[in-house]
Amino acid sequence: METQHRKWHPIAASSDLPLRHTFHGQLLGREFAVWRADDGYVNVWENRCLHRGVRLSIGINDGAELKCQYHGWRYANRTAGCTYIPAHPADAPARTICNRTYPAVERYGLVWSGETPDGELPEISELEAGSPCALRAIPVNAPADLVTKRLAEYRFQPNAKIDGQGAEITVETAQDGHLSLSSVDGEVSTKLLLFVQPVDSNRTVVRGVLSDRPKQEDELRVFLHHSRRLSSLRDLIEAEAAGLPVPEPMQPVIHRVSEELASMPEQTLSGRTAPLRVEVSRKWETAAGIAGLKLVPVGEQLPTFQPGAHIDVHMPNGLVRQYSLTNGPGETRHYTIGVKLEPDSRGGSQCMHREVREGDVLAISEPRNNFPLRRDAVKTLFVAGGIGITPLLSMARALHHSDLPHELHYFSQSEKHMAFPEVLERLGSGVVPHLGLDPAETGKQLKAILSRYQPAMHLYVCGPGPMLEATRKIAADHGWPDNSIHFEYFKNTNEVDDSSSFEIDLARSVMTLQVPAGKTILAVLRENGVDVPSSCEQGACGTCLTTLLEGEPDHQDVYLNESEKSSGNCIMTCVSRAKSGRLVLDI
Repeated sequence: METQHRKWHPIAASSDLPLRHTFHGQLLGREFAVWRADDGYVNVWENRCLHRGVRLSIGINDGAELKCQYHGWRYANRTAGCTYIPAHPADAPARTICNRTYPAVERYGLVWSGETPDGELPEISELEAGSPCALRAIPVNAPADLVTKRLAEYRFQPNAKIDGQGAEITVETAQDGHLSLSSVDGEVSTKLLLFVQPVDSNRTVVRGVLSDRPKQEDELRVFLHHSRRLSSLRDLIEAEAAGLPVPEPMQPVIHRVSEELASMPEQTLSGRTAPLRVEVSRKWETAAGIAGLKLVPVGEQLPTFQPGAHIDVHMPNGLVRQYSLTNGPGETRHYTIGVKLEPDSRGGSQCMHREVREGDVLAISEPRNNFPLRRDAVKTLFVAGGIGITPLLSMARALHHSDLPHELHYFSQSEKHMAFPEVLERLGSGVVPHLGLDPAETGKQLKAILSRYQPAMHLYVCGPGPMLEATRKIAADHGWPDNSIHFEYFKNTNEVDDSSSFEIDLARSVMTLQVPAGKTILAVLRENGVDVPSSCEQGACGTCLTTLLEGEPDHQDVYLNESEKSSGNCIMTCVSRAKSGRLVLDI
């Protein structure tokens, strides 16, 4: 039986995967959720939601993600990573929440998979040269070895003489779970390949594939011919199996996902690591002064991302910069970023614009998301300024795909400065451009946009610092609560004062450390072997956010809102310091 786990088996027919459908596949006692995404990719997953184990085969295939019917957890095309948990709408699911996937190959009208198949799916010479046509699957309540043995007795007519009688049948191939039969009647012949799918110890599915598709006028009669004859053979096999001892059911190994793993926030080891390698497959000018880059994986599948996520890009000149992903739901074959050429660039945007070329390989981090999208709002407003469109573009695409109410207000110098116009066009009337406005006109427009607050509405804003500050103030003036206003700065424009010195106690590590003037809390932690995640390291992205247990922080970041700062229970270790002589961190 162990060899069966290392084989390729057919588990579905291509016809079992119509648009937006999810198929319940079975093999060796294991259940699969099999579904085709709108990009044509066939997913074969463990048939269970990681939350409560509900079958994903009864879930909703929206073409880009698979949604569990029970509590609405969503999983991404290709990666099977969780992208959204409705019970925690303000949080990005941890990368560790990922369903088990299995290899899938669609060939000869069938979908092939297996638990741990060896190598590539072997070519079947009889089917390579023709136009294969899959027949209706026939389930049989009998062990696979008995079914395989009896299928050698199958008799059928060639396609061109389907109404004839007495064709000569030759068994050309009889391997484990695979038979090739040839039917000859006079001068015409047809080859039929029969594949045995071992569903369980006493259940089997027979999948037949004709080497050549019948003529259109003969198709129905050919299909009925095989359906009736295979069904009759099934009855004989089941009658024989009924007189045999019933074997024990197969017990597949199911790897459990603990409640702790599924509920804990994302844990990222190391600071600015770059474990992924991507190739720049395309680079183009998506708007005036903005380069678009399409990054494809070198090697394995790229990790799951959620709307609002960013990656660290490690550049050839040694610098590290953060760029938001603009991808829509289900776009998991690549990452797309937009890079604005900054006039006062310190080398980052200049490198990406002038040195990085198509075909170059870059090192990047896994996606991080400190700017997650809620999907439970009665309406979502997006306000983008310039290059601030990039994270909001991904968010708007997700809501547009799910037909959730939203508006994307895009403030830009002119139409030629609007990035990714081809994506904006697909978003249709949900995009509202505001072009060439001065600060006073921008403020007037923002007041009009934000004057319509209703409970359970949410606002997401990203753009230049002054515009962000103005938007946040106007929203607050119009009654938007802090927890409904979400923002992301691309950089911290505050002047950081690092002249203070103080002591930090690490409650979990039982360590006391000194933070001298000129050094950050983050740097001192790393010098003493304490690994803390980070990304921008300038107080803008939120990656190094740490819980504060005691002491008075000196907040110098732009990530926390005023309520979070006044609570005094968290601190950004990359820039913020202490007003008191001592801080106690939950590390």
